[in-house]
Amino acid sequence: MDKNEIIKKIKENKHSKIKVAIVDIDGVLRGKFMHRDKFLSALESGFGFCSVVFGWDMGDVSYTNDIKVTGWHTGYDDFEARVDLDTFRTIPWEDDMPFFIVDFAKEKAEDLAVCPRSLLRKMIGEAEDMNYTPMFSQEFEWFNYRETSDSLKEKNYRDIQPLTPGMFGYSILRMSENSDYFDDLFNLLGAFNVPLEGLHTETGPGVTEAAIQYSGILEAADRAVLLKQPLKKLHIAMASLQVSWLSRLQSFRGVAGTSIKVFGIPKKKENLFYDGKSKDNMSDLMKSFLAGQLKCLPEILPMFAPTINSFKRLVVGAWAPINQTWGHDNRTCSLRVLASGKKSTRIEHRVVGSDVNPYLAMAACLGSGLYGIKHKLKLDTPETKANGYEVKKGILPSNLWDASQKMKNSKIAKDLFGIEFVDHFTKTREWEWKQFSAEVTDWETKRYFEII
Repeated sequence: MDKNEIIKKIKENKHSKIKVAIVDIDGVLRGKFMHRDKFLSALESGFGFCSVVFGWDMGDVSYTNDIKVTGWHTGYDDFEARVDLDTFRTIPWEDDMPFFIVDFAKEKAEDLAVCPRSLLRKMIGEAEDMNYTPMFSQEFEWFNYRETSDSLKEKNYRDIQPLTPGMFGYSILRMSENSDYFDDLFNLLGAFNVPLEGLHTETGPGVTEAAIQYSGILEAADRAVLLKQPLKKLHIAMASLQVSWLSRLQSFRGVAGTSIKVFGIPKKKENLFYDGKSKDNMSDLMKSFLAGQLKCLPEILPMFAPTINSFKRLVVGAWAPINQTWGHDNRTCSLRVLASGKKSTRIEHRVVGSDVNPYLAMAACLGSGLYGIKHKLKLDTPETKANGYEVKKGILPSNLWDASQKMKNSKIAKDLFGIEFVDHFTKTREWEWKQFSAEVTDWETKRYFEII
């Protein structure tokens, strides 16, 4: 729809208010209601949105570690928010209320460097300048529980009841037992313009996987962010349901972590990754893209693993990689190459956890691949044909602090995403590490309280 068609639909909609949302540095969807008249005027001039959304953490605690873009030193002024009309959809579980995503600008016509969606737009612009159209999709895995917000707190997030018991991946039985939930999930997401290709149980108690249909990369990131929103609101079919995007849960230490697998295909009018004349079907462009992703991976790891918990997943045997590896259809590698045909040749990035900010993860996937093309990198890293966990070279940083320090001092990261973004983002990751380090965990208490 063009602008006039969207405005017409808004005016005809029975709601007098519009829901608008932004995505903060942690990937949390934040927003507010706007009166229809205010919203329509904002389409021309933009509107102010408090900069605090980039000045506090996911718990609304203000950063105190020299965050420059906003803070007490700026008075938490407003940033200019700009509505992206292409994100228009209605919310089917809120009586078809109109919904839009907005971007941020620091000044007129200048994107805000720390805005995740604006950063992805920057990467898209670089791809389009090179005459490429990046097409992405994603698969999400997450935990489902028969709990409420109150019951979780009462139990202190312990002994919580999963939606389905046992290690029952690809289970028709478990889906049939919860058919109302899965039906609502599939249908309502489709109505919310987050169309799924597939939906099934994964191995582990209450684990579900959903594959979102591929699209242009910005739309793919929007869909990934918006997938989480209905899942946290869908109590339609279930009396009580809570979901978790944690990469690894203490309750299920023997269970593989949850992830979002990101697929990338640069296109013009055809899949430029595919070369039928090559014995492995991989074009030289694909090999350079892959080489760039491998080279940049340890330099930008916090964009793929942004939390303390992310690194509990990146361990041996958890169906997640630990090193700079690639292989054809090899699920133990960081980058799994699928090169079976002209339509389907793509790269699956397996480092990415489900706790990421999708805009940042996709910007990192695309930006690092373009780095390889720009620098005409050769795919010198040998293919891993066996167990990737046994490869001892290129081991990735093992915790958020080390990964953040590497990115903070990385020339590659600053070249890819700009000094201002790298400075802000790595300081937010350092903050996350310091908040964790100041806490005394249950493990420490159980381990040391009586014995030491």
